[in-house]
Amino acid sequence: MAALKFRIYLEEDDTVYRDIVILHNQPFFELHLSILKSFEFDQIHGATFYRSNDNWARGREISLERYDKDYRVEPLMMKEVTIGSEIKDTNQKFVYEYDFNKHWIFLIELINVSKEINTRISYPAVTRTEGIGPQQYGTKSLLGNKFADIEEKYDLSRNAEGFGSEGEEDEESDDNDLSEATDEMGENDDL
Repeated sequence: MAALKFRIYLEEDDTVYRDIVILHNQPFFELHLSILKSFEFDQIHGATFYRSNDNWARGREISLERYDKDYRVEPLMMKEVTIGSEIKDTNQKFVYEYDFNKHWIFLIELINVSKEINTRISYPAVTRTEGIGPQQYGTKSLLGNKFADIEEKYDLSRNAEGFGSEGEEDEESDDNDLSEATDEMGENDDL
């Protein structure tokens, strides 16, 4: 039995990725669920994998289900096809598309093959997380609901003290600073 480690990149930003280890005899469906969980996406949309090459061309399709579209070749089904059966070379690549309306595209690359299986790990397993993943529906900020708490705690409103336009000066404080400096100079003359 072999453990396969894949790096799953967000197509738009290769600094955002997840490493997932999966056994060669597990189905693509398990990899599909693991990718969604690692990027904190829901599981309600359609999805498909494509066998790929170094140029990320889309080859044979491995689909969650048969969709209402024209296929040149009937797709393989995720629940039936094992990962190992689709590994054709040592740096095998796949393209994964999720939610056909939003077109979330992930690039998947085989980065390691190990014959040692860790019995303490439940496969598939996320072994590395890099970068902040995108919000699936784009409705939250990077900090989600926590941003409102931070804004309130630190009063980050536009008119708060310390937030002004570049080159803006407070004339009253300049006059006060000038008179204080003059007073200090006058005190030093007495010495």
